[in-house]
Amino acid sequence: MATKISDLLTVTAPRTVAVVRGISDDQLDLPTPCSDYAVRDLLNHFYQAVVNLQTLADKRQPEWTEKPDYLTEGWQDRFEAETAKLAEAWSDPATLTGVSPAMGMPQEMVGAIGLLELTVHGWDLAVATGQPFRPAPEALPPLYGFMEQRGPMAREMGLFAEPVEASSSEAPEIDSLLALTGRNPGWSAGV
Repeated sequence: MATKISDLLTVTAPRTVAVVRGISDDQLDLPTPCSDYAVRDLLNHFYQAVVNLQTLADKRQPEWTEKPDYLTEGWQDRFEAETAKLAEAWSDPATLTGVSPAMGMPQEMVGAIGLLELTVHGWDLAVATGQPFRPAPEALPPLYGFMEQRGPMAREMGLFAEPVEASSSEAPEIDSLLALTGRNPGWSAGV
């Protein structure tokens, strides 16, 4: 029996994978909305997060590497496979119980962070490389609720920047979500 988080990961992953597959080698040094990361750096960080979130689903301690390098031959195919494994890892309802020994936060929050990673980094990479990105509509309300409820705790842990203003109160939900993560929804490489 799948969990709601695994269902949302399953519908979100192909949208993000499409963006990752659309990144060419000549785009790897472009800037991203994450000011400390070029596309290459963000891809490596993101890839590591996808792999480590599988380990976190099993309530084990992942290995974090300061400067990972996943962008070797066939990396896009491997990334797609790892996102499928991510959804599978969170499909057991037991993954959502208790507190993560590695992260010190509720397992449900860790699972939601996986969904947030796929959605927000999907947008980051799309806007950095000039691609369209359409998040899974069913993922946005729970992610927005997560950021409203758990965002302050996640910011204290250094997972997100301080919120910024969305362009208007009528901004699309993705813009509101991005603003809650400290991203400028109107970001472009020239900003």
